[in-house]
Amino acid sequence: MDFAAARRRMVDTQLLRRGIRHPEVLRAMATVPRERFVPALDAPGAYEDSALPIGQAQTISQPYVVALMLEAVAPEAAHRVLEIGTGSGYVAAVLAELVREVYTVERLRALAEAARVRLAELGYRNVHVLEGDGTLGWPEHAPFDGIVVAAGGPDVPAPLLAQLQVGGHLVIPVGPTSRAQELVRVTRRLGDKYVRESLGPVAFVPLIGQAGWPPSGPDSPGRPP
Repeated sequence: MDFAAARRRMVDTQLLRRGIRHPEVLRAMATVPRERFVPALDAPGAYEDSALPIGQAQTISQPYVVALMLEAVAPEAAHRVLEIGTGSGYVAAVLAELVREVYTVERLRALAEAARVRLAELGYRNVHVLEGDGTLGWPEHAPFDGIVVAAGGPDVPAPLLAQLQVGGHLVIPVGPTSRAQELVRVTRRLGDKYVRESLGPVAFVPLIGQAGWPPSGPDSPGRPP
């Protein structure tokens, strides 16, 4: 299969046609080999307009949603960006093409270890992977120019707001269940003033952690809606 051609079609038909315009985001999405971040059996469908399973009950988001989130944080070459929910490492790889340093946190050990190996094999030396509770961020390296959260929480975790640089953007899915989320962009103004805006409906796996959902998740029996 010609994966390079599939990447170009993905950019043309899924990103440009839906309004993604950030030139560096488009370039990065056309560069990173998405097929390396999905199970081998799913590689032929790596550039389809859908999410794909990556094991551990987690997914790799559809290309358009990835591009939308990255465009929303307004990445620049000198930036340092925090990602919550490393998953397969795909979003971290795209970010590595866009910014100076990427810090990414994954709560599941198997995924964190696999992503670390995969990113190193592909030559991404500016990505740092931490196994831990992503809802608490990575305070040792804060503040961050941008924060991308690849899981849906009940609200924006306060520790992540505190780790956002003034003028920076945080993008996160927020909602009462895993089936009813809104993609939100939060921009930090002077001091502790934050401006919040909606980017539309989405569906992500739950954001599990101390400042997110408990391990049982948002949809467990008996949990209030």
